[in-house]
Amino acid sequence: MREMMRRDRASAMLGMVVERDDIGHAVVSMTVREDMLNGHDITHGGLVFALADTAFAISCNDDVAVTVAAGAEISFLKATTAGAVLRATAIERTRSGRTGIYDVRVVDETGDVVAEFRGRSFTRG
Repeated sequence: MREMMRRDRASAMLGMVVERDDIGHAVVSMTVREDMLNGHDITHGGLVFALADTAFAISCNDDVAVTVAAGAEISFLKATTAGAVLRATAIERTRSGRTGIYDVRVVDETGDVVAEFRGRSFTRG
């Protein structure tokens, strides 16, 4: 695991597990806990976003330059609840100069799509 993720306290606190750590392609999973549910007893959307954002961060960073999010959007497609295992797969779509576009699909343990995320990266100079 790269240094960036070894220092990522937020992802660790949420119980995220890095399954694939490649530049341009990352997979991160997380089991939904009771304390991750919102007032409707479904997984809080912000935590689904956080999972997708972590996969995005891994896929757009290398060990040389720091790359951050310039923006991101998410579409929620299926609700989940405690016990669900969510898996976010990030793929680089294009990178040009200091910017890039990445797509992240979040699925549950049955393979159903939970969310689609698109992130725009910016590599700092």
